[in-house]
Amino acid sequence: MEIVYVYTKKRSEFGRQCNFSDRPAELHVDIIPDPIQAMNFIERNPCDITIQCSRDMSEHEINTERFQTETRGINHVEGGWPKDINPQEMEQTIRYRKKVEKDENYMSTMLQLGSLMEHCIKQNNAINIYEEYFEEDDTVEGTEEPPSAKTINIFRDPNTIKRTITHLSWHPDGSRKLAAAYSCLEFQRAAKDMSFDSYIWDIENPNKPELTLKPASPLVSLEYNPKDSHILVGGCYNGQIVYWDTRKGSQPVELSVVEHSHRDPVYKVIWLQSKTGTDCFSASTDGQVLWWDIRKLSEPTERLILDPTKKGSLDNALGAISLEFESTMPTKFMVGTEQGSVVSCNRKAKTPAEKIVCTYSGHHGPIYALQRNPFFPKNFLTVGDWTARIWSEDIKESSIMWTKYHMSYLTDGCWSPMRPAVYFTTKMDGTLDAWDLLFKQNDPSLSLKVCDEALYSLSVQDNGRFIACGSHLGTATLLEISPGLYTQQRNEKALTTSVSIKKYVVILIGTSGKTVKCSIGS
Repeated sequence: MEIVYVYTKKRSEFGRQCNFSDRPAELHVDIIPDPIQAMNFIERNPCDITIQCSRDMSEHEINTERFQTETRGINHVEGGWPKDINPQEMEQTIRYRKKVEKDENYMSTMLQLGSLMEHCIKQNNAINIYEEYFEEDDTVEGTEEPPSAKTINIFRDPNTIKRTITHLSWHPDGSRKLAAAYSCLEFQRAAKDMSFDSYIWDIENPNKPELTLKPASPLVSLEYNPKDSHILVGGCYNGQIVYWDTRKGSQPVELSVVEHSHRDPVYKVIWLQSKTGTDCFSASTDGQVLWWDIRKLSEPTERLILDPTKKGSLDNALGAISLEFESTMPTKFMVGTEQGSVVSCNRKAKTPAEKIVCTYSGHHGPIYALQRNPFFPKNFLTVGDWTARIWSEDIKESSIMWTKYHMSYLTDGCWSPMRPAVYFTTKMDGTLDAWDLLFKQNDPSLSLKVCDEALYSLSVQDNGRFIACGSHLGTATLLEISPGLYTQQRNEKALTTSVSIKKYVVILIGTSGKTVKCSIGS
């Protein structure tokens, strides 16, 4: 059965009818020619016209809106682990793995997957007859190429009032991001409307920071957590400790209480090796070293006053401006002071007085950089006044090697993470120096003018290939160094040890019963 319903409506109810008719053309506007306009044109003579047999095609161009892409990460709260297993706890994961390996289906599943993987591996191992094998080995051996560096990117402070980059920190996973702390260290010279922001940069995008960090006070130091790359801890100009979780945005997660924080700018913050991955410690020119757990920043977990008289008095304390901690020596740490000495400390000592073990004196001003050699932890580098010095932990009287006195003040320095004989320094004249102890000790093997203003901070990527330098006017320069400066040479560790030993001589005078140690520097 078909149902049909017809809607009816009068023509007069839905608009006026259009009536069309033919009529002659009408003139509405008549623009009279203006002879004055002819003065704006020049007659072209001769006039050449090209004629072709093919069709005339026109070119059309338009400006489209720029499409900006943004990369975002996804936080997986639960993955392949059961809900009752905490992936961060090593004991639980090991226990769960052993339980799975005892399962009957485990062996059969692994054998089945093994045959599939073997087939894929054999495909990957197929020989390409056009490939040049062992090409990299030849380049490693060839060290005739002189050391060099080239600029990859430049990251500028986006604010109108420029600030100094006081610290740089590489992202621990892949090192594709660079965190920079911006502040003005010139006491009482900071502008009133100066920005407090610091930034995280993507090294491939210098136009816009990937994330803006908004502290309550300008950041002097900033460090990525090596265990959790989303967490950063910073030391503020007003002495507070602050930490961020980049998954939660630009605002800090927690801030230390002013009453229990440092009294001066926090020049260095270092993460400690712990099961939770939340422990760190900080140093400031107020003469204190404080230990923190970022889960509870209301007060420090431990405190050490750098009083050389070992009385624990802040009036006699040495101002800390650099800090060094090596994970292979969990109880030891070193502090570089404003007074030009390095204080070696033992955290696990029974009394506060015993925590200060000894001091190393050799600089005439503040020690801006202090770092142990990654390959020889007993040797450490200090940068201060006009020199860079290399020390041995066993010799307290003098450094075993030192550079000549430069015309410009040295501001920062660090070892190469790939070569035990290479370290880098920055100077106030905007120069980056690369030192290779196996090549020569008196002069840098590479001296590069990075910018016209002073360089204040320096950080080397974990693979040793890229170096980031921070300047006085807030410009971070990313440099790529030549392979000779980050590729370890044959027998380099043994050669570095022999060079270090030859730089100091121990003379024993048995007749007078005295022992004299004489150090010979470069």
